[in-house]
Amino acid sequence: MRPKSGRTVYSTEAPVARREAPSSQEPAASLPPSSQSPRVRREKAGRGGKTVTVVGPLVLARPEAEALLASWKRMCGGGGALKTGKTADGSPAFELEVQGDHAERLVAELVKAGYKAKRAGG
Repeated sequence: MRPKSGRTVYSTEAPVARREAPSSQEPAASLPPSSQSPRVRREKAGRGGKTVTVVGPLVLARPEAEALLASWKRMCGGGGALKTGKTADGSPAFELEVQGDHAERLVAELVKAGYKAKRAGG
């Protein structure tokens, strides 16, 4: 029997594992906390009415940013996301999002860790 031409609908072959290289939009190395001053703000627009606390820009390596976000999600009891962004001078950085209004708590955690964090917005 001849195989039909076209796309494969189902295959028993295992998919090829793809390891993605770090993006050039991500920081390669972390800066010390004392040299960073992230802003903590609350956002609601474009999220279906849900409140999200956004912290950034933070110049951290991806594993450190993921670990920091995981600890904040456990502390706040919610979900979150790690987004790429830029600092004021245009270098790559991360923005960490935590579901809910936890701005004051996250500012306190950042100051305790040595960052010069400030609350932004209302």
